[in-house]
Amino acid sequence: MRPLASRMAVMTGEGALSVYARAKELEREGRSIIHLELGEPDFHPSASVNNALKRALDEGKDRYCAVAGVLTLREAIARYLHGTRNLKVSANNVVIAPGCKIALFMAMMALIDPGDEVLYPDPGFPGYPSITLGLGGVPVPFELSGRNHFQPDPDEIAAKITPRTKILITNSPGNPTGTVYTDEVQRRLAELAVQHDLLVLSDEIYARVIYGGQYVSLMNYPGMEERTLIIDGFSKSFAMTGWRLGYTVAPARIVPALQMLAVNSYTCVAEFSQYAAIEALRDREGTTPRMVGEFAKRREQFVRDLNRVPGFRCSRPEGAFYAWVNISETGVSAEELCRIMLEEAGVAAIPGAAFGTAGREFIRFSFASSTATLQEAVERILRASASWQRTVALR
Repeated sequence: MRPLASRMAVMTGEGALSVYARAKELEREGRSIIHLELGEPDFHPSASVNNALKRALDEGKDRYCAVAGVLTLREAIARYLHGTRNLKVSANNVVIAPGCKIALFMAMMALIDPGDEVLYPDPGFPGYPSITLGLGGVPVPFELSGRNHFQPDPDEIAAKITPRTKILITNSPGNPTGTVYTDEVQRRLAELAVQHDLLVLSDEIYARVIYGGQYVSLMNYPGMEERTLIIDGFSKSFAMTGWRLGYTVAPARIVPALQMLAVNSYTCVAEFSQYAAIEALRDREGTTPRMVGEFAKRREQFVRDLNRVPGFRCSRPEGAFYAWVNISETGVSAEELCRIMLEEAGVAAIPGAAFGTAGREFIRFSFASSTATLQEAVERILRASASWQRTVALR
């Protein structure tokens, strides 16, 4: 038999989905599992969004539509970005995709040639290096260190730029750390991008899930409008994970390439879901602010409770809905701790190395579950902590 394409040997999966698969196996065996591994809000779209979907279906909006997406939705996204991020973009700069991962993949496919270097955050979303490798590019990590409050270090990034560097990937608020890049950091990153003529992929999927202050997109900085592609969507801010709706905001010269890739892959996004997305952006009921307000309360309680666990150290994230816990003082690896928590306590979480080598002494928990569920999870972890404390004592 002929072998698979060589790219399949260098691409990687996602730790979250691997843990989720094992957790579901245990559930099928009758075990009680608390799922804190997936970044999925426990909310649902508002009734007006669901009604808009039904209305679109009733009106026969189930046909092929424009490759870039329904114009009305793209106009709504342009207004939404102006209202929430003070960005002035045209509907012509927006390309709708069936999820943010596809939007990210298509953007990287449009930009990366074999040998091109891509700077990306470590720890960070596993897709960044995986897709880069699959396209023949060279992923170059820059560290998000606790010593620097998980902010990118512009000096480190500057030192890693070479003549082959083509793309800088940013993610603020970040997964898994919850870091919101400071103005000083973003200004320096923008200066580096302009100085070295870099394209920037700004992953802003958590832009609305921020706890205090006003979110500022990297596209807002001088010289960035013509070199920045924003990746965003509806999964996190609007609790529409299963709807698979994302989009790219790109400079005009790049939009035709994204459309060409869409033509050769998914053709267009389901028409009826796009009309529902328009209603989500209007957010007449204030669903998103209420959801983020609830996440803020959970953040306070969950971080406080996690710091009661022996050997756990957790700072409050500034955005997203993840607790990034340093476990170095437990004396046990993150992988072993996650195994104990899942197999013995029924709590699913992700070892930090799934997000890059810089995360090897961390564990990521999602706090997108109810307060009662999070409290129960910590109580289970506290009981299970006796297992790893015994392991350390016997060494």
